[in-house]
Amino acid sequence: MKHKIIIALALLVSQFSIAQSETSLIEKTLQKYMEGSSYVKLDMLESAFTDDATLYLTTRDGLFKRYTPKEYTGFFRNAERGTFNGRDAKVLAIEAVKDIATAKVEIAGPDRKWVYIDLFLLKKFGDQWKIISKTATRVDDNN
Repeated sequence: MKHKIIIALALLVSQFSIAQSETSLIEKTLQKYMEGSSYVKLDMLESAFTDDATLYLTTRDGLFKRYTPKEYTGFFRNAERGTFNGRDAKVLAIEAVKDIATAKVEIAGPDRKWVYIDLFLLKKFGDQWKIISKTATRVDDNN
């Protein structure tokens, strides 16, 4: 009986370690997104997504529209590259199941004048996680 408990605990520790490892890899992908958009590193930002990822966002006019990663990175094209643009980002949650995952990230503007929650779907390709879909909504009191 004691050996079964030890084996069960070892298996549990192994599974936890694997889950932690996957979470760390997912965080690396999210970091590419967060740093790429906060410091206008467009290649880094685009590399977080699959080429055919879908981004579902509300335009300034209130229209709900689908964008490609290239169209999305275009939003940052006139900003100064490599300079912090005031977008503070932090990961709020990650949940992984085998080769798929969801993540929630908070993006806040300077002095938190605006705050968005971004939701991501991610997929593992080989040993790398990529964003396959993103949506966002504004959650501050100023909208």
